[in-house]
Amino acid sequence: MAEEDQKPICESSTLVDGAEGVRFNVTLRGENVPAFVIRHDGVARAFVNRCGHIPVELDWMPGQFFDNEGLYLVCATHGALYAPDSGRCAGGPCNGQGLEPLPIEERNRHIYLKVER
Repeated sequence: MAEEDQKPICESSTLVDGAEGVRFNVTLRGENVPAFVIRHDGVARAFVNRCGHIPVELDWMPGQFFDNEGLYLVCATHGALYAPDSGRCAGGPCNGQGLEPLPIEERNRHIYLKVER
């Protein structure tokens, strides 16, 4: 993928396993929507910042997506839990509705969003 097909999000060192994530915006289906990237088990993952239960942003404070143990992504509004490796619903009111993943690439100590052309 050419560099012009990627949008820089952050430096790799910004993301620590199970800790604070980085918020960014992405154009998806013609709409500008909030998104975030986190690190879990050494791998960076990105998702649309929209709960599967009710379309509200997950973080209770900017970048705070993990539960207290750093095991699950949690919606601060109603407590829905999501697996950080896939975004699938792991419990609570999400009723099987997971998070929408976004394609990213980590290279040269940076995280990039893969932009569809």
